[in-house]
Parts: sequence; structure tokens; C-alpha cells
Amino acid sequence: MSMDTPESERAANLEGGYDPEAIEAKWQERWVDEEVYAYEGTEETDPNTTYAIDTPPPTVSGSLHMGHLYGHTLQDFAARFNRMHDGEVLFPFGYDDNGIASERLTEEDLDIRHQDYERREFQRLCREVCEEYENSFTEKMQGLGCSIDWNHTYKTIEPRVQRISQLSFLDLYEKGREYRKKAPAIWCPECETAISQVETEDDERHSHFNDVAFEVAGEDPPREEFVISTTRPELIPACVSVFVHPEDEDNQDLVGETARVPIFGHEVPIIADERVDMEKGSGIVMCCTFGDQKDIEWYQAHDLPLRVAIDETATMTDLAGDYEGRSTEEAREAIVEDLEDAGYLRDRREIVHDVGVHERCDTPVEYRVSKQWYVEILDHKAEYLEAGAEMDWYPEKMFTRYRHWIEGLEWDWLISRQRDSGIPFPVWYCADCDHPIMAERESLPVDPLSDEPPVDACPECGSEEFEAEEDVFDTWATSSLTPLINAGWDWDAESEEFTMDHPELYPFDLRPQGHDIISFWLFHTIVKCYEHTGEVPFDATLINGHVLDENREKMSKSRGNVVAPDEVIDEYPVDAIRFWAASAAVGDDFPYQEKDLTAGEKLLRKLWNASKLIDNLAPADPAEPNELEAIDRWLLAELDSAVEDLTNHLEEYEFAKARNRLRTFFWNTFCDDYLEIAKTREDSPSTQYALRTAHRTFLQLWAPYLPHVTEEIWQAVYARSEESNSDLESIHTDDWPAPQGYEADLAAGETAMEVISALRRYKSENQLPLNADLESVAVHGEIDGFEDAIRDVMHVADLEVLAEPPEITTEVASIDLDYSTLGPKYGSKVGEIDGGIESGEYEIDDEAGVLRVAGEELAEDLFEVELERSYSGDGEMLETESAVVIVG
Repeated sequence: MSMDTPESERAANLEGGYDPEAIEAKWQERWVDEEVYAYEGTEETDPNTTYAIDTPPPTVSGSLHMGHLYGHTLQDFAARFNRMHDGEVLFPFGYDDNGIASERLTEEDLDIRHQDYERREFQRLCREVCEEYENSFTEKMQGLGCSIDWNHTYKTIEPRVQRISQLSFLDLYEKGREYRKKAPAIWCPECETAISQVETEDDERHSHFNDVAFEVAGEDPPREEFVISTTRPELIPACVSVFVHPEDEDNQDLVGETARVPIFGHEVPIIADERVDMEKGSGIVMCCTFGDQKDIEWYQAHDLPLRVAIDETATMTDLAGDYEGRSTEEAREAIVEDLEDAGYLRDRREIVHDVGVHERCDTPVEYRVSKQWYVEILDHKAEYLEAGAEMDWYPEKMFTRYRHWIEGLEWDWLISRQRDSGIPFPVWYCADCDHPIMAERESLPVDPLSDEPPVDACPECGSEEFEAEEDVFDTWATSSLTPLINAGWDWDAESEEFTMDHPELYPFDLRPQGHDIISFWLFHTIVKCYEHTGEVPFDATLINGHVLDENREKMSKSRGNVVAPDEVIDEYPVDAIRFWAASAAVGDDFPYQEKDLTAGEKLLRKLWNASKLIDNLAPADPAEPNELEAIDRWLLAELDSAVEDLTNHLEEYEFAKARNRLRTFFWNTFCDDYLEIAKTREDSPSTQYALRTAHRTFLQLWAPYLPHVTEEIWQAVYARSEESNSDLESIHTDDWPAPQGYEADLAAGETAMEVISALRRYKSENQLPLNADLESVAVHGEIDGFEDAIRDVMHVADLEVLAEPPEITTEVASIDLDYSTLGPKYGSKVGEIDGGIESGEYEIDDEAGVLRVAGEELAEDLFEVELERSYSGDGEMLETESAVVIVG
């Protein structure tokens, strides 16, 4: 701001104390209203000057949590830095309102059951409920000061996104990357839908190992019975075979025989197979359709029959006989009782083991045969691994999680869901021959339940009857398309190819997300985008950790240790919260600690008060003098070094390192040291220029972290007066500072600052005014070129630089022993050791690292020596890290 700008025309002012509540709300509203963060790129925009973030669309399932607050703040650090450093930034926002979570939210919010509604009516209710939560979420995200472009938003259920999702399905189908078949699939009985491998996780559950006797059938069996150990006796009615390892000599006599299933009485073959774990249980295992993935492998490899004893709600079927209609838990206990009564139960013991559960609801999964749609991925595992390796990972260690996930994949990606809310498959089937009829690309999005197929007769058999596909896409089948959604990917009928509205954005520069969804969102996005475009969808991925409680425990409602973001935001300034969010290395889980928020509050006050002081000490835009004085040139050279360090850190997403480097330099070097010096030199053009240059740069460096307070100060001091139709000259669209090439002996300047600080403390401790004259000061330390600064600032009449250090005596002040280790090792000898130290009858061998006393040699981990330095000459000795100062 020019010095002649009237106070009334300033966009902000530095009067009074900093009022974060009023100031933060003001700037959040103005940034949105004036579209400060709008992305305006076109096809002609140079991709090298555009920075695009593939932001995670939060699931619409309730309110903001600390993970949202933390994760989106990290993304905003990257967005704000790159907007200032590189040019245009696309920082979009999306809502994932297409999935089980949104269904459950609707049911809970309206106290209804989805089964009681026609599908389209329930979908409408879901949209209405989600919209309310989305509006609230938008307000809260804007309240965090995130520099999101609210013109670039999307919902994963909106028509445009539905079209892209259905286009993706058609493209992969035509490329031969999708198939539909009747096959065993992982099933959640609670959600009543098939789920993919990525949606299951292991959970420790209490259970029992039951040793159950099976009879050997036939006229001349090699033995009467054998024992099988199982944790799931309710699957016994679904038993279709028994397996023995071909190298199991003790049980080879059973191979080729027939077993009679206890209680249920049907007979099954006994087969040899290398997949049997001989170390588990009795080494003999039953195969049921289906208890786990190994059962599925055996079913397919040996062409076994299908016996379905459990239905889609985890209820026993008619195949279970007397147990029909019972839940699996109820049937398990009843079958065990009946096995014991019938004499088949040989033993029962408690165990704790891992059970596969649906990560959404913690319900143990089952395996059911049904017709489902799959994306073929197992044959491209090497390509997906190579694609992941092409990206930069922050932190790099997270690539290991990605690699392990791919290496452990055993299923193709199941993408169909038996839900009421979601994006429909654009498919109809011939009622006679089951031939699939795909929608035409031009007509998308479609809903087969309400739209007609694009043909009048089946091209395979000529039938005119069709059945609509009722399933919807897995949520991740759509969320995995976010880079293509944000780039405006679509089918161009005229050119007959896929195009993008914003090709300059793709591939995106950054994918930020949590480490818990690497196998969900990150992997599936690479799969989809790689198959559609042949490219990796982003250059780098930023993996953030989780916020823990103060005891480093995971936050959970059951533990009662959840910290609500709303409460934190009500109590602390948003900028202080953002300061806390930068306190940990990216990728690490870290605790929520109020001391970090308090430190952030103190920093805001420090920045505000320093700005007020500088406003009084120097004009807003002083001219650079022909020659800078040594101390001022040194400050600007240190500033250049800090700018270079911060730029490097932020380019590597090292937000914590950059924050800590900047805070130390700003608070200690600039405010505590240099600013105190500047108070005594306010008439110096050199100091005025250095003050303003440093202050302006500090605001720019703090801007990504503390957007509100820096904007307020910037507008009050440096922005031009706002005319009625002018755009806001925000600090956040200003250029990131670059080193200006100031040169100085940084080490000598730092030592000079230490000397000045030591002399300032000396005056304070001796109750002398800071402008009191000091007759003589001698310094041993590297202060070349800064002698005049020390003389002038501290009013030193005679300053002597010592070539040799003054004579200083170093004596042992005390020797502290580690008695916790010493006592057990030396017992009664400890008293003699103490006596030897007290009498001075000991020897410290620094080279060997031992203490010799009372005839013993104590290793260096058993003692600690405290030294005392004293000066016997004239004057008082002051010591700093790099200098010795004698005040005469």
C-alpha cells in the first residue's frame, strides 16, 4: 500500500489486537464471493504452469471429523504454495454420495428401512438427505479456510458423473476387461450385497475349535472314523468333500474313500490335494460351499457340487434340515449340542482367531454363488505395480503398502452391488438367452429399470423380451474416476474418441489421501485410469496419517476419546489449527495436543504485534539504499537461505520441516534478535529497507499455513486501495518469494547476534538500561564485519576481538551415577565408589570413556560428568554457542 492511501480506504487495519473470529469469517466469505481461487485454465493452458490436485471426495455419512480437518488442511498447504509458486491451481471438491454409507445415513436420519420403499423413491430420499449434509459440509470446509475452487465441484451420483461412470463400464467391456459370471463372491449378510476383496479386513474374534468325528462309509473301510477340527460347525450341512494332503502318510488310507457327514448323513468323497495345511487341526479338512476362499478353489478345481446352507441374510436354508430359519450363530450352538448328544463331538476348546469382516459394518462375511460383474485385474498386476512405481510417493515408504496389496491380490475386482442407491449398470439381458445388451454411449446416463434397451430384438436369438440389470456399481468403481471426472473426460461422437475438456490437467500433479485407502481408492484409480488412458493418473501421491488422541490411541466412539472438530474450531482460531496440522511428518499418525494449538495462537499474536511494530518503524515501501549495513545485509542473506529451504521443503511436501524452519527464523532470529536491534536503528534507511523486505517476505512464507492473518496484514499494509470494481489483490495470488542474492558471512552474523543477545541479557540482569554505555567488551569468536553493529547497537566504547580464547578453567562440578544399574552390578561396592568420587580420588579417561574409582572402571553409560567453566581474569565472562564475551 502506498503511504498516501487514506486509512478509510484500507481493506484491513492493524489497530488493536488480532481478532481471529471476525477476521477469519470476513476473509472466508470474501475469498468465496470474489472467486479468488477459481481455476480458469483452457486446452491451450501450459500444463507446466498448472498444478492440479485429485482431491478425495468425502463419504456423505455424517459430520466432519478430525481426519477431514487434517487431511484437507494438508491439501490446502500444497494448493496455496503451488498457486503462489507455479501459477494456476485446480483444487476441486467432490462428495461421495453413492454408496452404502449414504443409504445408512438416510435410514437413520429418516428412521426408515430401504426394503420398505420402491428403489427410485428410496434413491430420491437419499439424494435429499445427502444434500442437507453436503450443504453443511461445504460450510464447514469453507470455515477451514481451504482454497477450494467451489466452481469445480461434483457429486458421485450427479448425472454428469453417472455418465462418466457408465462410459467407463462400456469402454472396459469393449476392451475385454470386464465379465459377468455366476461364481462364488464375498458376501456381507448385514448389507445384503456382494463386496470386493478390498472391502474385507481381518478382525480378532473369540471362537471355538470343535473336533468332530466323521464316519468312513463303505463295506470294508480302512478305519471307522476320522476327526476334523472346525470353527464353523454350522457349515457341516454344506460339506461336499474331505481333503487330505498327498504327503500325509498317517491319513493316506482315507484317500479314495467316502465320508459320512455327521448328523446330516450325506456322503462325500475323500480327495488328496496339496493345499491342505497338515499342521492345522488333525490335518484332515472338510470343504463346504463356501466357508472360505480355499473352499472356492477346491470347488472349482475338483468340479464339486454346490450345497447352499446359508442364505444372503446369514440364515440357514432348507438344506440345513431342522436348523432351517436360524441365524448362523444360533445354528452353530445348536449343531454343537446335537453333535455332542449324538457322540460325534470329541473336543471343544476356546480360541481367538482372525475372521474376515466387512470393513463397513464389522459383520463376518460369507461366500455365496451369484451372478456378478467383475473387472479383470489379476492378469495386469505387473502393469499396475509398474504404474505405481512411476509415481513419486510422499512418504516413499507408503509404496510398500501398495506393492504388498497388489502382490496379495487373489480376486478380480467385483464391481456389482445389490443395493438400492447407486449408479445403475447400463445393461439389459435377453430374457431367453441372457445375452447382454449394452446402452449406447450417446444416451448415457441410463437406468435400465426405467429406460428401454437400444434394440427391439436380441441380436443373438431374436427374442423381444428383455430384463433390466438391477445391480448398481460399487462405490469405488465411480470414485476411482475422479481424475477423469475433474478433467472433463467424455466420449466425442463426432471424432469417435474420448476427449477431455481440460487435457492440461491430466495426469494430475497430486493425489492426496489417507494411508487406510491405498488399496481402495488409490489402487482402483490407477486400474481404471490406466486401462482407459494408458497413463498413470497422477505424478505424485501424498499419503497422510491419522489423528490420534493425546495418548496416541486411535479415536473411536467406543473409547470415548473422539475430539469433535466443531468444538476445536469454536475454541481456537482456524490458523492455529492449521499450524497444528503441520506439526507431524506426512504419513505419520500423530496425536491431537492442545499445546500445539496454543503455540499456534501465540504465533498469530507474535506475527500481528511484530507487524504493528514494523508499521511504526518503517515506511511501507522504502527504497533500497545504495549500500546495506552489515547486520541488515546479513538478515536479508539469512532470509534468502530460509526462502530456499522452505521452497525445497514445500516442493517435497515436508510441511512440518518448513513450518519449524520458518517459525524458528521468524520468532527467534527476526523477532527476538533483529527486531530488538531495529528499534535502536529506526532512522537507518538500511534497516528500514531490511525490515520491510523481511516482513513482506515473512507474510508470503506464512501465507500457506496462516491464510487469514497474513491476508489481513497484507491488505492493511501492502495491497493497493480497493476501488469499487477492482479484484481483490490477495496475498494468496501473489508470487512466492525467491532468493534475492544477498551475500553475507552467515556464521559471523549469527555469532554477532549471539553476542548482542548476551550483552542485552547482561544489561537486563544488572538492571542497566539497554542504551547504557559499556566501557569495554572483548569477544573471542568469528564476528568479522559485524564489529560496528555490536558497538552501535550495544553502545560499546571499546570492542576488542581476541585472536586467542581467554584463559578459562574447566573443572568437574559433579559426577552423577546411574544407581539403578550400578547397585545390582556392584552391590556393597557402591559406597566405596561414592566415597572415592567425594574425596576426589578418581580418574576420568575421556579417550577410553571410563571412570576409574575404588579399583573399578565404570563404563560411560553408568555416569555423567557435569563440567563448570570459570574465568579468573578481569571482567565478567559471558558464553554463547559460538563466542566467549568478556565485559570489562
